[in-house]
Amino acid sequence: MQSIASFILRIVLGFTFFVHGLDKFQGGLSNTADFFSSMGIPGFMAYIVAVIELVGGVAMILGLGTRIIGALFTLVMLGAIVTVKFSAGFVGGYELDVALLAMSVYFVLSSQSAFALDNRWKKA
Repeated sequence: MQSIASFILRIVLGFTFFVHGLDKFQGGLSNTADFFSSMGIPGFMAYIVAVIELVGGVAMILGLGTRIIGALFTLVMLGAIVTVKFSAGFVGGYELDVALLAMSVYFVLSSQSAFALDNRWKKA
């Protein structure tokens, strides 16, 4: 049952990040860069975050490099909480970010995830 739970968690985490990354691309990365700049974050970071979310989301869904992607997601969530969300408080502020952070850390610390492509290549 733990493998099924880990699989579900991986799919939800990957899909959530993928959709957030896609939204940044569809909304115009320059708009996201402007928002980052208005928050005191270098605008170029918007491009890095968007790629991590979009490509990392797909990789997480497929189970490719889950530890590395989990670590990148962890950094993105820590950055979002510290620079943008913390001042809004927990409820309606950084509550989702904390949940995504915890899920990301899980994949950094877990050994393997069920139905992950990483597992296929390690056995070959």
